[in-house]
Amino acid sequence: MSKLRLTGSTSGFTELTAPAVAGSNTLTLPTGNGTAGQFLQTNGSGALSWATVSTSNLTRGTEVASTSGTSIDFTGLPSTVRILTVLLDNVSTNGGGDLLIQIGDSGGIETTGYSSFSTYLYQTGSGKQDYTTGYGSDWGSTAGDRRGVVRLFNMSGNKWICQGLHSAKDGVNEGTIQMAGSKTLSDVLTQVRITTTTGDTFDQGSINIMYEV
Repeated sequence: MSKLRLTGSTSGFTELTAPAVAGSNTLTLPTGNGTAGQFLQTNGSGALSWATVSTSNLTRGTEVASTSGTSIDFTGLPSTVRILTVLLDNVSTNGGGDLLIQIGDSGGIETTGYSSFSTYLYQTGSGKQDYTTGYGSDWGSTAGDRRGVVRLFNMSGNKWICQGLHSAKDGVNEGTIQMAGSKTLSDVLTQVRITTTTGDTFDQGSINIMYEV
């Protein structure tokens, strides 16, 4: 068993010992001493570098007022995102189109290839709608004020699973909406869009995102 021993100038020593079956490994130390609290990390190929311990893997975006426009985009998401949450607070539009969440990569927002459905339940009825152009949120044929969350989970590769639950109300009914679906992007997710199935204009509320890596 090979050992490397560094002796102190007055006493003691620091010793590095190779494992019995050492293989052939080379570790390259970084230049400099790093900063207080940092640790050595490897790139998996023998290069060591100083890194800072992350205090949280949860990042919150900047809240956007959903009071105008036909879509709201959040872009520049890191390629390491694994869970993405869309937060809806009193969001409504000027028409009866369904709310739609679409995801995209460096090539842009993708508007096809979704396998999604939504159900709603309120005092006077219920319904269900399928979607292929995004993850949909159905509230019948009327506009509804939505409050709640839609969560997207990276299942594997570039495949994203949707789970959503939020409340909604209009001038007559109050109830709940559930969403589910899947979509495989062409590349890693970097952006998300909140829009509608019919191009309605947002007229109330606010939207934000949170993501985990």
